[in-house]
Amino acid sequence: FSLLFLPHSSLAAAMPHTSLAPIVGHVGDGNFHCIVVIDPSQASELAAAKTLGQRLGERALALEGTCTGEHGIGEGKRQLLLKEFGEEGLRVMRAIKQALDPQGLMNPGKVM
Repeated sequence: FSLLFLPHSSLAAAMPHTSLAPIVGHVGDGNFHCIVVIDPSQASELAAAKTLGQRLGERALALEGTCTGEHGIGEGKRQLLLKEFGEEGLRVMRAIKQALDPQGLMNPGKVM
């Protein structure tokens, strides 16, 4: 569900914020994955999982990490891109996407 990257010195500070989900990962390089087990047909469980993902992403940024990690950004965390990279950073990303995919065939209508 959620992948974050943090500096090694910040990993311990992030752990209290994963109380709803165990983590696995290769934390030696700062990456961890939260395993959120929910019934997506239950609105309250889905809302709690989305809130957890948002909180984890914001916490990662506060600890000088990234909200993206090794798998890039997903639709659920794209609002954090502006916080992390700013409007200029997003402009550069959009320009690169346009240069590499001028017809918009790769992942159309998603993050960029």
